[in-house]
Amino acid sequence: MYSLQLLFRASHATLLLLFCLLLRTSKAQEDTRKVMIMDVSMPQVTRANEEVTVKLVARTELRECMVIKAYLIGSTSIDGPFNYKFTGCLCDDYPRTFYWDFQTNNTMVIAAVVDVVRELNICPNNKAVMPIEANRFHVLKTLYVN
Repeated sequence: MYSLQLLFRASHATLLLLFCLLLRTSKAQEDTRKVMIMDVSMPQVTRANEEVTVKLVARTELRECMVIKAYLIGSTSIDGPFNYKFTGCLCDDYPRTFYWDFQTNNTMVIAAVVDVVRELNICPNNKAVMPIEANRFHVLKTLYVN
């Protein structure tokens, strides 16, 4: 009861300071950076044997760079450029864009996958980080063939 009485006697400046500290603490806990942001662009519908382009833009909000390996996985097997794997250095100020051109006769589910890997001579001065939570990220898309 005595502490409650002291609270009511506190000056306005003290209450304002306490309120600001509470707001600052809660905002700091919510401020998290995303390890991987993936944007995949591709048509939803195509014709049989028509060339399809899949575009993947990978970004990060981390301050440190990461070595990434990007590739596609399909629900049906396809030979050629669909199987290309790209390796690059991903930094917050330099998003990476990857392209795959291929043809298919079947409707399929495509997974655009980005792995964070440990590989030398990709990032400047071999300075790169490995995330603790996960090192594989993916986005699923469906390509319908008429």
